[in-house]
Amino acid sequence: MTRESTRALIKSRLLPLIVATALFMENLDSTVIATSLPKIAADLHTSPIHLKLALTSYLLALAVFIPASGWMADRFGARPVFRLAIVIFAAGSISCGASHGLWWLIASRVLQGKGGSMMVPVGRLIVLRTTPKAGLVNALAWLTVPALLGPVMGPPLGGFITTYFDWRWIFWINVPIAVLGVTLVTLFVPRIQSQAVRRFDLLGFLLVGPGLSAFLTGVTMAGLGLASQAVMFGLIFGGLGLVLLYARHARRVAAPLVDLSLLAIPTFRIAALGGTLFRIGGGAIPFLLPLLFQLGFGLTPFQSGMMTFATGIGAITMKFLAQRILMRWGFRRVLIVNAGIAAVFLLAPAAFRADMPYLLMVSVLFLGGICRSLQFTSINAIAYSEVSTERMSSATSFNSVLQQLSSSIGITVAAFGLQAVQTLSGRPEIVAATFPPVFALVAAVSVSSVFWFLRLSPDAGGALLEVAPAAKSA
Repeated sequence: MTRESTRALIKSRLLPLIVATALFMENLDSTVIATSLPKIAADLHTSPIHLKLALTSYLLALAVFIPASGWMADRFGARPVFRLAIVIFAAGSISCGASHGLWWLIASRVLQGKGGSMMVPVGRLIVLRTTPKAGLVNALAWLTVPALLGPVMGPPLGGFITTYFDWRWIFWINVPIAVLGVTLVTLFVPRIQSQAVRRFDLLGFLLVGPGLSAFLTGVTMAGLGLASQAVMFGLIFGGLGLVLLYARHARRVAAPLVDLSLLAIPTFRIAALGGTLFRIGGGAIPFLLPLLFQLGFGLTPFQSGMMTFATGIGAITMKFLAQRILMRWGFRRVLIVNAGIAAVFLLAPAAFRADMPYLLMVSVLFLGGICRSLQFTSINAIAYSEVSTERMSSATSFNSVLQQLSSSIGITVAAFGLQAVQTLSGRPEIVAATFPPVFALVAAVSVSSVFWFLRLSPDAGGALLEVAPAAKSA
């Protein structure tokens, strides 16, 4: 191996790993809070279903502010924006740990979301702009491996802290991680700034941000009794109207905040629409499993976390195999076949019983994590396969918005499903029998993504599967 190829190899690994520090912090935070939901709900004197607002408010803040992240990275430079985002996220984490009520916690999660809205897409943009397309799949895999340690460590760590200490510490553990992230970014991430900065689409931001916020807030609050029907429907239809106005506006300006013309690119369109459907199911699982194990089976948060972490281990395992699988069978075949297999594992927890061997349930969750990880990696990679370098920041922002919206919708669908089963069964409390129809619902939504993946051409994403020059000379 030559010195140049060694440097290229180190660069291709180092930057994704540094950026992954921020992704690790965010994923650790989201999985920790999901495991602790029942305990947090009890301490704040609210329902676990009501506490879905603490999850969806964060995702909603991401969706609202992510569209501006690409422009900010182009205007002020990716490194300072990424560094500032980590600081804001840490400040929100401190506030979450200090909260003493539902609305305080929700407001703190929104602050975290503001940081996360810049942290994740700008971090991904740093990797995309410093990696040749031939090495993109491997770079994204290295980017997500440390980030996937969050879902592995989050459930048992959050369960341990919640069971034996105070749940507030699950947020404060983000602070030392944030300090490490800021230090590494300052020392090793190069200055990356676009030469041509487009004009900021202020009108677009004022339409799409409040539009998404109002629509999803109205949908999320439906059935919770937290607002009148007039307010709820006003938010839903008012928000939808603003989003439709934005769609009209985006066709009339040269550089819209969210570039809807990217949907004209076949691979991007299919990855966006099919990926959204698939992620709805994946987004529901972290919300449903802790409730099933703790409220349905009577496990402690620590016991629950020691089971759900298997999903994260499965996801990490697949990251080392994704490139080989895609090179062997191609994006189209993998996305179609694996969507069906992954949906089966989304449905599988419907058969879980309290007396079932733990090893069997953990094995099912492990295999489900493998399948979903392969699907997410494939979707994320092929989305950028035909996107030019000049449009990469817009594509990153667009794709990130869709990911957060789909996760938020997944949680909302799961919560609606639980409420519907409770109403139909006449049981006011959540029990084990409440969950099987809900798992069936989210699995059905995810498998419907196959109808979009069938539209991919057989050679779709072929450029991503070429061997990078550094690998050839190794």
